Amino acid sequence: MKFSNVAIVAVCLPSAVYGFAGMTMKAASDILWTPSIKSGARDEQFGPITQYCPSLNQAMRRKTRTVTCGPIKFGSEHPIVKQTMGTTDTSDVDATIEQVMRCADKGFDLVRITVQGRREANACMKIREGLFKKGYDIPLCADMHFQPKVAMMVAEALEKIRINPGNFADGRKDFDEHVYDTEDDFTKEREYLTEAFTPLVEKCRDLNRAMRIGTNHGSLSSRVLSFYGDTPRGMVESAIEFADIARASDYHNFVFSMKASNPLVMVQAYRLLAAEQYRLGWDYPLHLGVTEAGEGEDGRMKSAIGIGTLLADGLGDTVRVSLTEDPEFEYEPCDRLISISGETLYSSSDEQKTKQDAVEPYIDTRDFQSYSRRRGDVEGLGEVDPEQPRLSGTWLNPDGSVVTPVSGEMFTKENAQYLYSALGFKVSLGMPFRDIASVDSILLTSLPADDDWVYVKRLQELGVGIIIPKELNAGQEGVISMTTLKDAIADSSLPNGAVRNTVIIDGTESLDELEQLEKINPAFVFLKVDDSVSTLHGARRVFEHLKATENLVPVIHYYTTKTDDKNELALQMGSQLGSLLADGNGDGVMIQDLSGSFELDYLRTTSFSLLQGCRMRSTKTEFVSCPSCGRTLFDLQETTAKIQDATGHLPGVTVAVMGCIVNGPGEMADADFGYVGTLPGMVDLYYGKEVVKKSIPNAEAVGELINLIKDYGMWKDKEEEESEAAEELVVA
Repeated sequence: MKFSNVAIVAVCLPSAVYGFAGMTMKAASDILWTPSIKSGARDEQFGPITQYCPSLNQAMRRKTRTVTCGPIKFGSEHPIVKQTMGTTDTSDVDATIEQVMRCADKGFDLVRITVQGRREANACMKIREGLFKKGYDIPLCADMHFQPKVAMMVAEALEKIRINPGNFADGRKDFDEHVYDTEDDFTKEREYLTEAFTPLVEKCRDLNRAMRIGTNHGSLSSRVLSFYGDTPRGMVESAIEFADIARASDYHNFVFSMKASNPLVMVQAYRLLAAEQYRLGWDYPLHLGVTEAGEGEDGRMKSAIGIGTLLADGLGDTVRVSLTEDPEFEYEPCDRLISISGETLYSSSDEQKTKQDAVEPYIDTRDFQSYSRRRGDVEGLGEVDPEQPRLSGTWLNPDGSVVTPVSGEMFTKENAQYLYSALGFKVSLGMPFRDIASVDSILLTSLPADDDWVYVKRLQELGVGIIIPKELNAGQEGVISMTTLKDAIADSSLPNGAVRNTVIIDGTESLDELEQLEKINPAFVFLKVDDSVSTLHGARRVFEHLKATENLVPVIHYYTTKTDDKNELALQMGSQLGSLLADGNGDGVMIQDLSGSFELDYLRTTSFSLLQGCRMRSTKTEFVSCPSCGRTLFDLQETTAKIQDATGHLPGVTVAVMGCIVNGPGEMADADFGYVGTLPGMVDLYYGKEVVKKSIPNAEAVGELINLIKDYGMWKDKEEEESEAAEELVVA
């Protein structure tokens, strides 16, 4: 396959002329634009939004059209497509071919590669032909930004084009203030968009190429930001505008994406887009992904929260898990997330049908168009004397709580200080002190020896809740008694020494039984959905009841696991618990490891990672780290590791590590500080969206980032460094 003469001539024409043989240029006035959402015209013509997924009570896959991309197909009638993105320099043809082959051998269905300019576009032809010669027909997608002309070239070679509405043609995102006060101000620039985008649409239509209209939260155009704000609604409207242009040319071979580094924004944007498609009568497939998720368990957790939540609702036809790792390592989490969702579909098995049908009927009143968290009333729970600083604290944290099961046998004189450390407490002279990521309460699964209760009492004195199953209670003072709701209804009395009770709800309770919660008045409840009913729908039913009865009792998700794999634990928790926390339902989490494979410290930090990924409680630095591609101007994995080591101890601070400027400072929409490759060997540093230090050599950039954080008063020294210094003083 070679470039046609026609294509080459067209690429060389001035920007105002994009016509090709057989192509009829359209003006904005020729487009049937979707009615305005702001003016109310859309509601008037199509009615209000009514749904975002096929069913709120059963997990069913959303019906879509089929989109063809070479030998593969996207859509509800086909398996969910697994894809990744290459990290090689696309102009290095041999290296790119080798990496694509490794990805195909791993099991991926599609690979996206970077196309910065004409050099890379020309390389794409050689890459495609080279793969065919080696027997690989895996389709390739060109990742395009800012380059309408180059997109025209690469459409000759590759099966799919990804365009970003925020910078394909409407990319004046320099963060200068652009004011679009009225609908007329906003729509008058559609002439430019139509002129720039229509030639690519018609070329893809005529060549039967696929396209992704991929909006990113962090790279919305100044025009969209001015009119809609930095919002999921702005993301959706930006994509709809480009889809209107495609549809006007009778081109429908495209998918949508709504990516964000914040899983909650991502979930809301995809749901809103799906809802708009329902009311407009559209059925285009969805490409799912959390952009810049990071690496390791945190990257997998964040991806699982966003992708898993949507797959659980039946949304999604292709998935990419964006990790700051080599692309081959994205396959297992991608494949596993798809498997997890597939196992819970109503149509997947008779067992799933039985579980979902077993959930008592309820009305789902969640507002998917906005996010608000149901906050349980934790005020005053277990509060102790505020005049004694070491004794301050409560059983639960209002921003999200971590409860940890602990065996009583671990409370011994020899082990106590190590146990305190594993539970996240600072330890000095054998005494525990609360820290930023200390557990809030513990569940004693067995009782310590009487002589060792003093080590439990030291936690009680800090305000840590000590929960004991009612059947194990032996008169210990100041504890919280735990039983099931059904048992509490039969006998709500407190054992000797217990000051409050907590109950376990399993999702099978009748409404009459749930209504007894108000009478029993537990300090908080554990939600542990019984295996006989759907976890997602059984939990949603409980939260709907609490909402209807205005009961603000705190709810802790009680999660049990038998896995011995850290990555699997992150994916399972992110999918199952994240899908509830992403809706704002839940006040914390307790993980019980039934396999005995994980240390207490790991279970604690993983629990806090889940809460932070769901934008609840921040206990460490948040990193927004791009997954690398051919545009990256430094070793992203090595640099990210250095930055994490230097700045990972700053809770409440968000640092973005971006390999290039292609998505602009916008991809750092949630970040306080940005580390961005701009030229080979050079880095720019940002505070928010403003570049404050330019062209810093890579070797000096991490140190300069630390200085920048200090300049803005957000730095603190590492605790271990302070401890080491104190020990040296004592020795001296």
